[in-house]
Amino acid sequence: MSKELQKIYDHSLKNPEKFWQEASKDIFWFKKPTKILNKSNPPFYKWFEDGVTNTCYNALDLHIDQGRGQKTALIYDSPITDSKSKFTYEELRSKVSKFAGALKAQGASKGDRVIIYMPMIPEAVVAMLACARIGAIHSVVFGGFASNELASRIDDSKAKILVTASCGFEPGRTVEYKPLVDEAIKIASHKVEKMILFQRPGHEVKLNAPTEVSWEEVVSNANDADCVEMNSNEFAYILYTSGTTGTPKGIVRDIGGHIVALKWTMKNIYNIEADDIWWSASDIGWIVGHSYIVYAPLFKGCTTVLFEGKPVGTPDAGAFWKIISDYKVKSLFTAPTAFRAIKKEDPEGKFFSKYDLSSFESLFLAGERADPDTIKWAENLLKVPVIDHWWQTETSWAISSNCTGIEMMKTKYGSACKAVPGYDVKIIKPDQTLAKPNEMGDIVVKLPLPPGTFPTLWNADQRYKENYMSNYEGYYQTYDAGHIDDDGYIWIMSRTDDIINVAGHRLSTGAIEEVLSEHQSVAECAVLGIADKLKGQLPIGLVVLKTGVDKENEIISKECVQMVRDKIGPVAAFKVVIVIKRLPKTRSGKILRGTIRKIADGLEYKVPPTIDDPAILIEIKEDLINNKILNND
Repeated sequence: MSKELQKIYDHSLKNPEKFWQEASKDIFWFKKPTKILNKSNPPFYKWFEDGVTNTCYNALDLHIDQGRGQKTALIYDSPITDSKSKFTYEELRSKVSKFAGALKAQGASKGDRVIIYMPMIPEAVVAMLACARIGAIHSVVFGGFASNELASRIDDSKAKILVTASCGFEPGRTVEYKPLVDEAIKIASHKVEKMILFQRPGHEVKLNAPTEVSWEEVVSNANDADCVEMNSNEFAYILYTSGTTGTPKGIVRDIGGHIVALKWTMKNIYNIEADDIWWSASDIGWIVGHSYIVYAPLFKGCTTVLFEGKPVGTPDAGAFWKIISDYKVKSLFTAPTAFRAIKKEDPEGKFFSKYDLSSFESLFLAGERADPDTIKWAENLLKVPVIDHWWQTETSWAISSNCTGIEMMKTKYGSACKAVPGYDVKIIKPDQTLAKPNEMGDIVVKLPLPPGTFPTLWNADQRYKENYMSNYEGYYQTYDAGHIDDDGYIWIMSRTDDIINVAGHRLSTGAIEEVLSEHQSVAECAVLGIADKLKGQLPIGLVVLKTGVDKENEIISKECVQMVRDKIGPVAAFKVVIVIKRLPKTRSGKILRGTIRKIADGLEYKVPPTIDDPAILIEIKEDLINNKILNND
């Protein structure tokens, strides 16, 4: 770390209360906190315990009070529907306070839960902020999620109101939301009291009064609502992740710490000031959408872009460049899979040259490991820093990153850079001892976690303790595996269950994927360990080729195998690479390696509710059978 960053980082670990008290002065409080950190009941730590504030006030009203109400808060761009709009801070607050009044009129009040099942439209952002305004706890569920998954979230949250839309759009198809919602409500044991539905033009649906009402109707009859004073440790939202037991885990966010930490990150990590245009190309259903489409940029007072489209296909592989050019975006945050998709469709960057990206200063990648080849490709094309950083739904902001607003650090390809101030990251080996530099192990964070992370799970304190805080006493277990090098750079190699054991050697599938991605014909890849009676597990590679490659698949496979043997060595026992058309992914772009492994091992598997297209799993099974990979014995 550079001297300045090292100084700040050391201060954050040695005196976290003073560090975060200083950061807390940058946000609005109805009552400023005097108790900064309560450590009396580990692992249940409380930040800013006696502070009183409001999320929506910090996102909107504060900037208007400071005379910046005419600044653009939100830009909406939908190439799928060919519609665009902009909202100033005053205009957005007007819509939010009106819908907040509508929620109150429909029976929602402080502490009540509101499910938001919406596409990427401004009304989704309005609904989130309206909940925050009146102290209701929102739980955003990705629009188009399966009915049974939506039902499980209704049951667990005991939601009073469900806010939805008539449909969502994907390239080439319309996803009708109403039938999915109707089925979820039918399945759910807990019954919501009201459904508020936004009718998308040309796709209106019939509503059943009085329990189902249109957005337009409730807003037309509503009074504006003011911000409710909220204790710092009350909850802003619940965001569900899929649990290993089948029961969803409700990640909760406490209000005070969330505002303090996220506002701090915009300048210190992303180097974004209030006058800048920021774009996070994600979905509001995921943590990146919560933190960096809606909350952090609005806390900072900058302009945030809401994009209803895809990196390719809406209409082409130049979609991202067009948004950056049209709105003079300073920094983009997206998933590596988005850039792999662009690279696959337009490996030479022909679309890029059509647009003016002179305003663009940095690209941030997170969500899964960014392979060095993709980073280098993006660097060569964009001529700006491309930064891989690492964080999780549980933390809501980066655990490790290049903190560009403090001091720019050197890039190490394949590393997610260094721990961010506030996070004391360690590597622990299976024998519970701390790893030395470059030794592989479980990545953990020393407690207490900084503000803005998750203080517990929704109605599941014991599960929080057992799942995350018990395996390594005094540490949060991230369930990621990797190492820290001599310079303090963190290398996230895989999820814990993606460490494979080949004849007693612990190998990272991420390290093998890194080699495969360097092949000039490979657009993206996945490596998994399949069961083997002799060696325990054997790695196989699945690769998707770039568009326009005319080399024979068999030759590419042999070249890939040789590359791994040359760079990792025969210890990997790597002999099989299969060329496939596409990889199964979640809607947020994560490759479903665990599901592929179960298919390969002939085990029962459940079609993940987050999968982008379930038909891909059938294709994968056929590819594995054709290549004699399936373990059926």
